[in-house]
Amino acid sequence: MYYQILEILERNQLLTRDHSDIIKKISQEQGLHLIEVCERELNLDQVTICKVIAEALGIPLLESEDLELDTSLTELIPKSVAKKYGVVPLAKHQKYLEIGMLDPTNLASINDIKFITGQEIQVKMITPSQFSRYFEKLYEDQQLNKIISDIKDEHAQVEVAEEQAINISELEKESESAPIIKLVNAILIDAIKKKASDIHFEPFEKNCRVRFRIDGILYEIMRPPSKLKNSISSRLKIMANLDIAERRLPQDGRIKLRLGHREVDFRVNVIPTIYGEKVVLRLLDKSNLQLNLDSLGFEAHQKELFLSAISKPYGLVLVVGPTGSGKTTTLYSALLELNKPDVNISTIEDPVEYQLNGINQIQVNEEIGLTFASCLRAFLRQDPDVILVGEIRDLETAEIAVKASLTGHLVLSTLHTNDSTSTITRLLNMGVEPFLVSTSLNLIVAQRLVRKVCSSCAEPLNVHPETLLQLGFSESELDYVRPIRGVGCKNCSNTGYSGRVAIYEVLDVSDELKDLVLAGTNANELRRHAKRLGLQTLRRSALNKVREGLTSLDEVVRVTIND
Repeated sequence: MYYQILEILERNQLLTRDHSDIIKKISQEQGLHLIEVCERELNLDQVTICKVIAEALGIPLLESEDLELDTSLTELIPKSVAKKYGVVPLAKHQKYLEIGMLDPTNLASINDIKFITGQEIQVKMITPSQFSRYFEKLYEDQQLNKIISDIKDEHAQVEVAEEQAINISELEKESESAPIIKLVNAILIDAIKKKASDIHFEPFEKNCRVRFRIDGILYEIMRPPSKLKNSISSRLKIMANLDIAERRLPQDGRIKLRLGHREVDFRVNVIPTIYGEKVVLRLLDKSNLQLNLDSLGFEAHQKELFLSAISKPYGLVLVVGPTGSGKTTTLYSALLELNKPDVNISTIEDPVEYQLNGINQIQVNEEIGLTFASCLRAFLRQDPDVILVGEIRDLETAEIAVKASLTGHLVLSTLHTNDSTSTITRLLNMGVEPFLVSTSLNLIVAQRLVRKVCSSCAEPLNVHPETLLQLGFSESELDYVRPIRGVGCKNCSNTGYSGRVAIYEVLDVSDELKDLVLAGTNANELRRHAKRLGLQTLRRSALNKVREGLTSLDEVVRVTIND
């Protein structure tokens, strides 16, 4: 598909023949457009690529990002045709129809569209991101609104059932009705397209609400009729193979969706509230997973410390931070760095979020006694080189992990602590002996995720020098720090942000720090010594991202503290 595009890029020396073969393979395996793969693998900008292609073909490139679309044009080009040929209708003129097209080299598809529409066609080249955005506005958003409208009409005369009077068989039948299935499917697909990390279905007394967490922030997406709250939760429970008759206890399940060549997993958790069941889904999309240490956000010296620690044959490396701070991505990236034919890697996780080829992964199941601690004991009889423990939750797991790291194994794990130095105190408070902590720890990585300013609407921000000093910038930095902000545009849904990047606090547990641990030094004193020895804090890491033009001062204040 689209292989003539690669030939044009080769002629213009944007890539080599070897690159082309790799791009083709990735495109086929992952179902991505060639231009998207070029952008990701070769760090080429979509607009730059499309300009070269458009010039080679002698057609215009669609450069407007704020195009007003006429939804009535979807009657000329149906959704199935638009998706099949990678086209969107842009405007209807007196003598021709203007379309945006991903592959203008495909003359057969242009002729098909002429026949289908009965119009003369003028083609403009569009980028994959433009196609996704316009396709969503023209087809997906309209479809979702129509589904909601149809459901409202269908349920206009339905009385709200009392909670204690719910008929399970009727509820199951209703949750399998076409409108409910369409609504739930449309919401799940919309979340995938908007790159949400979580979906929240929330019931209240007089309404219910659907929210997406995008780039770490919750946004309200819609308010379906309150009469549908039980049907929606039941539909999701059926999809996740949960018991729809059980409405008093929390339940956990999993949903797997396939979109073309993409496979997306949803971790499903249901809890009872006073107004019905709240359902939260965590999206696990492999196509969005970038397990590459270079792309995570490490600074050069931090990456060097991290690679040095995970390259050691034994010891304990901990990645710490709150839920949703990217710890799993960092650890998986480390595992892929270590994943070689001569290395035996085993993991114990709760849950296994992504399946990694060549790595032995085990899912915790406490109901049958398969706990972190019991698995760790078993691992030690499996001749492991590297062990990943999803989370150290208790003294038993901590002690086994520490002892494993002292007996010739590299152990990677996570803890929920606020910063790197407080992790040491947490282990001691759990009951791990100070001499075990000091001898086992190689490195502690604390991390957070900050939103990146949208490149399409970024603009300079005038800030008083005193404010910059209070935030943590030094006097010498004031001359060249140029903070930016995103004013909001269609590319970022008017949020001013697009995507996230990690900030890190990497603590190398040196001999001096080990001595302080053995001496019983408290957390505050440990932190002072660590900073004296060169520890770069989370706040400093965030400020560096501001200096590089990646994030905003608002994000620095939201995510970090100035210590």
